[in-house]
Amino acid sequence: MAGTVQIRPMIESDWPSVAQIYAEGIATGFATFESEVPDYDSWNAGHIKPCRLAAEKDGVILGWAALSPVSSRCVYGGVAEVSVYVGENTRAMGVGRLLMEKLIEESENAGYWTLQSGIFPENESSIKLHEKMGFRYIGKRERIGKTVNGTWKDNLLFERRSTIVGID
Repeated sequence: MAGTVQIRPMIESDWPSVAQIYAEGIATGFATFESEVPDYDSWNAGHIKPCRLAAEKDGVILGWAALSPVSSRCVYGGVAEVSVYVGENTRAMGVGRLLMEKLIEESENAGYWTLQSGIFPENESSIKLHEKMGFRYIGKRERIGKTVNGTWKDNLLFERRSTIVGID
């Protein structure tokens, strides 16, 4: 499966498929604190334009990845938050790895020196993916937020420092 998947820049017309995959992630209960998919304009405003990717096979979007800024302060201009979502029918087939490899490459091309992720402890596949891609566990934020049903959740923090950007 993974050998035939194309990773390409995400475009606005991908949004219906991207939104569906995002909704599938929300439905797991351990992918995000979000309770519903935002409209495209809201999502677009919160994500870094050069670092948005779609995984496509035979015209079907299988997953997506994007970066969002962690802060508006200029000192954090090279630090971004990772989002990687894979459709429920194509999980555990290497799509997430392909997206993450390309996202790391694109982030470095855009000048990002640190990528970070907050992952629910239950999201074992995301934890494994991040570890395989060179992210390291840096700590746990306990009871950092509540889910839509009022359950407090911990968030595990992972980060990856570039070996080519921000090393001087």
